[in-house]
Amino acid sequence: QVQLVESGGGSVQPGGSLRLSCATSGRLHVYSIGWFRQAPGKEREAVSCISSSDGKTWYADSVKGRFTMSGDYGKGTAYLQMNSLRSDAPAIYYCAAGLCSGYMRTYEYDYWGQGPQVTVSS
Repeated sequence: QVQLVESGGGSVQPGGSLRLSCATSGRLHVYSIGWFRQAPGKEREAVSCISSSDGKTWYADSVKGRFTMSGDYGKGTAYLQMNSLRSDAPAIYYCAAGLCSGYMRTYEYDYWGQGPQVTVSS
């Protein structure tokens, strides 16, 4: 099992940046970590993930080139650096532990954090 603790949400202006953190209690080498987001009235969508085995990352087309996911295996923490935030970004961002595949289906993730809120407002 793994407990996920997220931090780093907040409010930024359009074009701004935020970094989200997902602490895994030292289990980052065991579980791949994914980030999902869910806006009010919309389905949860995959954003990015990082593989526990080789550190490879995957990104949704909507965030490629603007978001970067990384992992500090010593700290057991995964990060999502979000740059050039747009009006489609506001949502609750969830980190989850499971499988980093090219599909990032929610059922591939067994453990979920509570989700920090990200707001983009001028």
